[in-house]
Amino acid sequence: MNFSSYDKEFQGKRALVTGGTQGMGLAIVRRLAGAGAKVLTTARNIPSDYHIPNVHFVQADITKPEGTKAIVDAVKEKLGGIDILINMVGGSNSPAGGALALTDEHWLEELNMNLLGSVRLDRSLLPIMLEQGKGVIIHVSSIQRTLPLYESTLAYAAAKAALATYSKGLSNEFAPQGIRVNAIAPGFIQTEAANRLIDRLAVTAGSREAALNQLMDSLGGIPFGRPGLPEEVAELAAFLASDRAASIHGSEYVIDGGTIPTV
Repeated sequence: MNFSSYDKEFQGKRALVTGGTQGMGLAIVRRLAGAGAKVLTTARNIPSDYHIPNVHFVQADITKPEGTKAIVDAVKEKLGGIDILINMVGGSNSPAGGALALTDEHWLEELNMNLLGSVRLDRSLLPIMLEQGKGVIIHVSSIQRTLPLYESTLAYAAAKAALATYSKGLSNEFAPQGIRVNAIAPGFIQTEAANRLIDRLAVTAGSREAALNQLMDSLGGIPFGRPGLPEEVAELAAFLASDRAASIHGSEYVIDGGTIPTV
């Protein structure tokens, strides 16, 4: 793919990407910074080797209010404001075993990581966008909001469904004031974490190819024939963050190779 015509489209833009040290988050950071944006990213732990031009890092836990404060302070100090906010952080630490295996603590952890962290950050940074009369917010949800995997990630799926609904409501409220809010719903994306899972499954499956097919089958299949790549998600995020998507408000874009079987 040749995106050279867009290599400076984010020149002068200030972007925050949460969870941008690996996987889809890292790909988005690289895509925005490579097109001229000044980027701040976050993670719970300090990466051992993280040196990307025009990219700043702040150590913060987005699931905690004090983490939100640290991020907002860093936005003001390192970026001097914000034009693009991409809420990337998400995931699941809940055990397998279905709904009855989930305690209140599991539910609260999933809600904090996949919904409330974004809510707190949006609430803290929206006033800056409103003052300047423009801004972009992107929430990263999941196709699990439509296809919940109840065995192990039910709380995650429910939190992502809430995130999508919240995102739509936020767009309806702030679109008239120049703020664009949209969402991206990835399916199976072959990140570093996914590759580690494939390696583990390959021990019993017999090969990495068999393990990958096993994972795709667990989703009901991927008509496209392979998982998505982090860079493909990053390209979608870049489009939605750019002026090319000026009239797109309150939408959710699925990027899953055709996994969801309905329209």
